[in-house]
Amino acid sequence: MADSRSQSTPLALVTGGAKRVGRATCLALARSGCDLIVTYNTSDADARTLKSEIESLGRVCSLAHLPLGDPEQTERLAVELAGTIEKLDVLVHNASIYGPSPLTEVSAAQAIEHFTINALAPMLITKAFRSRLEQSTLTGGASIVAMADIHVLGLPRSGFSAYSMSKAALVELVRTLSRELVPRVRVNAVAPGVVQWPDEGEDTKDAVQQAYLSRVPLGRAGTPEEAAECVRWLALDATYLTGQVIRVDGGRFIA
Repeated sequence: MADSRSQSTPLALVTGGAKRVGRATCLALARSGCDLIVTYNTSDADARTLKSEIESLGRVCSLAHLPLGDPEQTERLAVELAGTIEKLDVLVHNASIYGPSPLTEVSAAQAIEHFTINALAPMLITKAFRSRLEQSTLTGGASIVAMADIHVLGLPRSGFSAYSMSKAALVELVRTLSRELVPRVRVNAVAPGVVQWPDEGEDTKDAVQQAYLSRVPLGRAGTPEEAAECVRWLALDATYLTGQVIRVDGGRFIA
C-alpha cells in the first residue's frame, strides 16, 4: 500500500511507542509537527489509543505490529514496512526488554533474548530503513535516536548483566553507525537514569526507589516527558550532533 502522507511533513518511526517513554516520545514528535509510524508487539490496545491521541493533534499516525524477538522475522517485517513509504526523517529505537539477570541465575537464552531485542533488532531495522532515511529533506538530514541507559556508561548495576551487555552493544552501534551513515543521517542516543519506575520487580519497592534517589543530585525521578523532550531535540533540532550519548539522569552520573 502506497504512502499517502504529505512528503513535506516530517515522518518519524518509533519502535515500542505504545507505552511509557515511547508514548511520550510519539506525542512530543507529533506536537512538533511529525506524522508517526508507531510499532508495537503486544500493546495493541495502548497503540490504538495513542493513534487516536496523535490524530487529535492533527497528525497522521499508522500502527505496525513489529515483534523483535526473532531476527529473521524482524528484518522481513521491517523491509516490508520500509516498502510502504518513500522517505523517513526520524527513527527512534525505543523498544527494549529489561530485567534482572544475576550470575547465579542468568541463562544463555536470557542473554541472547536481551541482545536480540535491545541491540540486534535496532541494527536490522536501521538497515531496512537506511535508503528511506537518506531521502530525508530535513535540515541537517535524517536522525536516528536510540534509548540507552546511564548504567552502561560507567555506573554498572549488579545483577543485570544480560540487560547491561545488550544496552552497551546498542551504544556501540550508535557510535559505529554515526560514522557509517554521515552525512545524510545523524545517529545519537539518550541515556536515561530513572525517568519512570518499572512496573514490576524489586525497583517497585519504596525502599529501593528511595535508596536510588538518594544518589540523584536533583533528588527526584525524571519523567517520560523529560526523556522524550531530549529525543525530540536530538531528532529535530540538534543538527550538528552525531555520535553523542546524552544523559538524562538528574545528575546521577556525577554523584
